[in-house]
Amino acid sequence: MMQLPLMDKRRPYLTVILIQAIYAGMFLLSKAAFNGGMNNFVFIFYRQAFATLFVAPISLAVEWKKAPPLSFLTFCKIFFLSLIGITFSLDLYGIALIYTSATLAAATTNCLPAITFFLAVLLRMEVLKLKTVPGVAKLVGILICIGGAATLAFYNGPQLRLLCHHHIFGHHNSQQIHGHVSSGKTWIKGCFIMLSSNTFFGLWLVLQGFVMKSYPSKLLFTTLQCFLSSIQSFAIAIALERDPHEWVLGWNVRLLAVAYCGIIVTALTYYLQAWVIEMKGPVFLAMSTPLALIFTTIASVFLLCEIITLGRILGGILLIGGLYAVLWGKCTEQKMVDKSCLPTQVDQKVMNSDQIKVMAAKSPSSPMFL
Repeated sequence: MMQLPLMDKRRPYLTVILIQAIYAGMFLLSKAAFNGGMNNFVFIFYRQAFATLFVAPISLAVEWKKAPPLSFLTFCKIFFLSLIGITFSLDLYGIALIYTSATLAAATTNCLPAITFFLAVLLRMEVLKLKTVPGVAKLVGILICIGGAATLAFYNGPQLRLLCHHHIFGHHNSQQIHGHVSSGKTWIKGCFIMLSSNTFFGLWLVLQGFVMKSYPSKLLFTTLQCFLSSIQSFAIAIALERDPHEWVLGWNVRLLAVAYCGIIVTALTYYLQAWVIEMKGPVFLAMSTPLALIFTTIASVFLLCEIITLGRILGGILLIGGLYAVLWGKCTEQKMVDKSCLPTQVDQKVMNSDQIKVMAAKSPSSPMFL
């Protein structure tokens, strides 16, 4: 009997570990598929198509009858949101992953909260109060993230070589891996493309709130975005890749990567993240992001034979530091707002105490009055 409450307390922590492990698998399998010669634009199309086929039946069964009407204006907003936040973001992510490594992809996700906050400030959805400690912390966090990104792009440093004699997916290409270290221009280009991908994704996160006010059905909203991004990514892929052989999946790492990213990442993590946010809040989920970097770094060294440099380690540490600075500032600022609102709520309760007593006398006890 005593083990049940303890297990319930541990469940959110185990869930965020699982979520970040799934994301680490996404970085590794995507990189393995690209190393195996798969076209990144074709990969994104298949990934979104698999996600649509998996999510659509569930959303139609759960939300179709109670879904609000979809106006043409709302449809256009969702189309634009899918284009910038999913299609452009994932296509840029694929290009950057070819130029760089799975470790860099995992590292740059740590600057996403800083990018999202910066975009929210530009769009006047957030206010940066530099006269307060939390405001300074958020600004410092953004600057640290910029420093971390610059370190990843421009500084390599000594190489950390570990024993790796066999590539687990059979695509060990030492020339390509060494090229990531020696070809500075390619690596820098990949870093900036990856940051551009994260910027598009951050913009998607910011704008999503506006669109969901007019279409609050979350599952159908997700399904529609997956479907529209499938069409958009197909148009891009068919325009850039006409070779039929590049569209063949086969029973190999290509099919595994597409199915994993489309079904496990899109469907399972969506549910798990929603559950964690409901239980512990969005800050708790965001603070677990560095776990994906740790998992990806360890796995990429032994499974993909990637070379880790001092610059990538330092850059990752700076990005994590910037992440926690922004999150701390945001969390502290929210607590200050909640405390400032508390006296007003007390005054309202005192002023309306007579009305509450009358209502309580007329109706049975309810959580509303507790």
